[in-house]
Amino acid sequence: MPSERRGPGDSTPDVGNTRARYRRILRFAARHIVQIWWFELVLPRLGLAKVAARGREARLTRIAQRFHVLAVDLGGLMIKVGQYLSSRLDVLPPEITRELAGLQDEVPPVPFHAIQRLAEAELGVPLERAYAWFDPTPLAAASLGQAHRARLSPIDAADMGYDEAVVKVQRPGIETIVDVDLAALRRVAGWLSRVRFVASHVDVPSLVEEFAATSLEEIDYLQEAGYAERFAASFAHDPRVAAPEVVWERTTRRVLTLADVTAIKINDRESLVAAGIDPKAVAKQFAAVMFDQLFRDGFFHADPHPGNIFITPVEQVTDAAPRASSTVTDAASPAYRLTFIDFGMMGEVPDGLRRGLQQVILAIAARDGKRLVDSIRGVGILLPSADTAELERAMTELFARFGGMGLAEVRQIDERELRSFAIEFGEVMRALPFQLPENFLLVIRAMSLTSGMCSSLDPDFNMWDAVEPYAAQLLRDERGNFVQALGQQALSVAATVARLPQRLDALADRIEEGRLVANSPRLEQRMARLERTAQRIVSAVLFVGLFIGGIQLRPDEPVWGVALIAVSVIPLLHALFAGVFRRGPR
Repeated sequence: MPSERRGPGDSTPDVGNTRARYRRILRFAARHIVQIWWFELVLPRLGLAKVAARGREARLTRIAQRFHVLAVDLGGLMIKVGQYLSSRLDVLPPEITRELAGLQDEVPPVPFHAIQRLAEAELGVPLERAYAWFDPTPLAAASLGQAHRARLSPIDAADMGYDEAVVKVQRPGIETIVDVDLAALRRVAGWLSRVRFVASHVDVPSLVEEFAATSLEEIDYLQEAGYAERFAASFAHDPRVAAPEVVWERTTRRVLTLADVTAIKINDRESLVAAGIDPKAVAKQFAAVMFDQLFRDGFFHADPHPGNIFITPVEQVTDAAPRASSTVTDAASPAYRLTFIDFGMMGEVPDGLRRGLQQVILAIAARDGKRLVDSIRGVGILLPSADTAELERAMTELFARFGGMGLAEVRQIDERELRSFAIEFGEVMRALPFQLPENFLLVIRAMSLTSGMCSSLDPDFNMWDAVEPYAAQLLRDERGNFVQALGQQALSVAATVARLPQRLDALADRIEEGRLVANSPRLEQRMARLERTAQRIVSAVLFVGLFIGGIQLRPDEPVWGVALIAVSVIPLLHALFAGVFRRGPR
C-alpha cells in the first residue's frame, strides 16, 4: 500500500477508505483471473475446450460489464484504466474492448466548497481575489478534475488582453487515489506475470508502468500547460489552427487557468451550417491538420474527441487563441479555425517511428499488402521471428475488397461479410507475436478518433482520399532524397578517382624503396580461425539436421530414430569443443 500523501487543500480519503478501495480492486481482479484461468487453461487440458469456447463471448462481455460498473463506482483512475484497456486491441479480445470503448467519465462533480478550498490553497489567495468571478457550477466534470468558467481579475485581464477564462481544478485527494490504484494494478500485474500463457503474449508490468507514466502526467497541470504552449508554437503561423493561451499567474500543478476559447463544437453540424461553415470542408481540414501533427511535426493531440475541438469563426478569434502551424496552408485564409483544448494527453512520435509511419502511409496509398506488412515490421511492431504469410494474405484481401472505400460505401456491404472478415482478420493479428508500443497506441487512438469525427461531419468522407495527397508528397520527398543521395555518392566516387593517381604513385614508390610490408603471419592466423569457425558452423548445422531427423523418425522407426539422435552427438561435440584445446598462438 502507498503512503497517504497530502497536499495543500487536499481532502485526502482516510486510510480505511483507501485500504477498502485497494482490496476491492484486488478482489475483483483475483476472482476474474481465476475464472479466466479455469475456462481458458484448465478445461482445455481436460479435453473440454469446446465447452470453454461455447460461452466465451458472453463470459468476457460479463467481465467487461462488471468492470464498467466497478470503474464508475470507484471513479478515479479506474475509469482511465477502462479507457486505456479499450485501446489495447493487440492484447485484449474484442468482447472486452468493445464493452469498454463506451466508458466515459461517468462521475458526479465535486462539491464546490471542496474545489474552492483546494484552489485557494494552491493559488495562495481567496477565489474572489484571484478572479473577478468564478462560476460554482462546473462546466465539465471528469474522474481526475473538473472545469469552471471564470473571469480574470482586472489586473490579470489588463496583462492578458482578455478576461474570460476556464479554470481546471483537480479533484481533492486524487493523488492518493491514483497512488492506491497504481499500487493495486502493479500487484495484479505481478500475479499475471507469473502465468506463463499471459507472460508469453504480453509484458503486463511494462503496460502498467506505461499507463502509470501517462496518468501521472495527466494530473500535473504544469505539464499540460507546457504542452499547450508547445502545441501553439508548432502551429504559430498556420491560420487553420488555434489553441488557448495559458494564464501562468493563475496556474499551478493542480490548478490550470486558460483563455476561454469556447465556440462551436466540431460535431455540431446544425450550428456550423447556421454559421455558414460547410461540415464537409471542416472534415477535410481537420484530417489534414491531424496528418500534419502525426507525420510532419511528430507532436500530436492524442485525444481529439468532439469535446476537445471547437470551430471558431475568424471574426471571433482574438489574441486569447493564438494561431498555430503547418507548412501547408491555403492560399486564402479559411473563414474559421480549429481550436484545440485539453492537452493532458499528448503523443510524441520519435524520428525513427515517424519515418516508419510514412512508409506505412505509402504502402496504404499503393494498396500493397506485402509492403504494408514490411513497413509494419520496420516500425518494430512485429518481432523478427513473426511468420507474416497469413498477415500478408489478409492485408491483400483487405485492399482488394475494401481499398479506396469510404465509410458510407463500407456500410452498404453485407454485415455478415464484414463480421466474417473482421473475425478472421482479428484472429490473424492476435496470433502474431507483437505488442504495440505506447506511442503507437496513441497514434492509433488519434487516427481512429479523426476518422470517426470526419465521417460524422461528412458521411461520404473517404480517408483514402485524405491519405493520398500526403503519400504523393512523401513520394516526392523520397525521390528528392534519393537524387540527393546519388549526387553525394557521385561526388564521393569522383573525389576517390581524383586521388587515385597520386595514391598509386605513392604505392609504387614504397614498393621500389622496399618499404611495403605484408603482415602475413597474422593474416594466416586469422584465416585459420575463420576456417575453424566455418567447420564448427557446419558441424552445428549437421547436428541440428540429424537430431531433428531422429525425432521425426522415432515414432515410426524407433531404431533409426535413436541411431540418428546418437550419431548427432559427434558433430555437436565438434561444434562445441573444436579448437578449444589447440595449442600455440591463436
